[in-house]
Amino acid sequence: MKLSEKLLKKLVDDPPPGRHLVTVSDEASLGWSATLTVDRADVVGCVIWELAVQCRAAEAWDANALTARSQRIAQSVTGLLEPLKLIEVDALRREALLRSDAPMQRGGDLFYYEAKLQPHNSISLRRFRASHDAGKREQVPFTLTHEAIAKLVDDTTV
Repeated sequence: MKLSEKLLKKLVDDPPPGRHLVTVSDEASLGWSATLTVDRADVVGCVIWELAVQCRAAEAWDANALTARSQRIAQSVTGLLEPLKLIEVDALRREALLRSDAPMQRGGDLFYYEAKLQPHNSISLRRFRASHDAGKREQVPFTLTHEAIAKLVDDTTV
């Protein structure tokens, strides 16, 4: 059973109330694991604070490999409100930053996804709200169906 299938089964079979962590791993593959920080869950979907995916067997990337991996993820992730775009690769820290290509504007606020790729194939996805008036940003939860979550996990483990 694939990592995304294990996660989908866990979300559908046992959606606990309140904020909680949902973690699954797939030792049969390259050692991928996924952790969701969920604010609320029901039979259809989840309100997510953060999605993190990590591969235990991965090696640290150089700048070229990190750029290529980030671009593959940006192209394959299609289930979010806005497509992702590679913003920056930090070769010294071996990290990459992806953000929503065209953030959603609601009132005076911008909403966007931010994905960070860090050494050893670790990926985290969060959503932020930035206010033009206040000049700062804050993390906010985002909602996805269980199937969209499973697809997102598949898309980030390409």
